[in-house]
Amino acid sequence: LQGIIQAYKSGITLQGNTTSLGRWDYSGSFFFSISAITTIGYGNLSPSTAVGRIFCIVFALFGIPLNLVLLNEIGHLMLLGVQHCARRLEEVFHWQNKASFLMKTCALVTGLLLFLLLPPLLFSDKEGWSYEEGFYYSFITLSTIGFGDYVIGMNPDRTYPSWYKNVISLWILFGMAWLALVIKFCINILE
Repeated sequence: LQGIIQAYKSGITLQGNTTSLGRWDYSGSFFFSISAITTIGYGNLSPSTAVGRIFCIVFALFGIPLNLVLLNEIGHLMLLGVQHCARRLEEVFHWQNKASFLMKTCALVTGLLLFLLLPPLLFSDKEGWSYEEGFYYSFITLSTIGFGDYVIGMNPDRTYPSWYKNVISLWILFGMAWLALVIKFCINILE
């Protein structure tokens, strides 16, 4: 039993009569990197050697600030897109304040769909979670709370497609940028 526990901690998961090193493969490593630099830190996967821990510290020291710059740029591009669409609506339909309000509402609804309401359907299919569990995972992840009670790709009874963790990693980056804009908008309203 102790050998099985040690094997699991080193990244080996049992799948039927074979074993898989799926946790530290490319997509697993990419997902780990994203969860580290976004400071989500689910706690399900961590470096187990001194060299790995030191590398993780150096990686995070540079990766976290660079990620903040990236998220800021993604959010800025999203905002520019919304503003550009609002200007086009103003020009075409001669709407003044209505165009800006309409575009902000569309951006909010689109973001809600793409980042909070539709992903739980994917998680229900791939993870076997209920919609509520997938929605909970979506919010806990994008808000960087990352409790670790739900983490994608960790069920040894399921087979995950190779694209799955990579797509979720990109969803995390764009979703965090969108949620940061929503939170900033809420702060502006409250002030």
